[in-house]
Amino acid sequence: MGANYHEANGASSEKDFKNKICICKKEAKETKYWLRLVIMANSGLETEGKPLMQEIHELILIFSKIVITIENKKNLEKL
Repeated sequence: MGANYHEANGASSEKDFKNKICICKKEAKETKYWLRLVIMANSGLETEGKPLMQEIHELILIFSKIVITIENKKNLEKL
């Protein structure tokens, strides 16, 4: 996810940037899935896992907001 975000910052166009941010969002969702499985399999990790789940949730929201902002900007340019 971090490497994809770094790559997004060097994107060659807005379309390329949006695509790479969408990949970041997908990777974040996958990370959340695997983290949830690890926590469920190891109940002793609940305390340590809770802040990590919150952080990954926040990253998903950030990536989602970036995509929405780009789409809204595109729609405004069409007017």
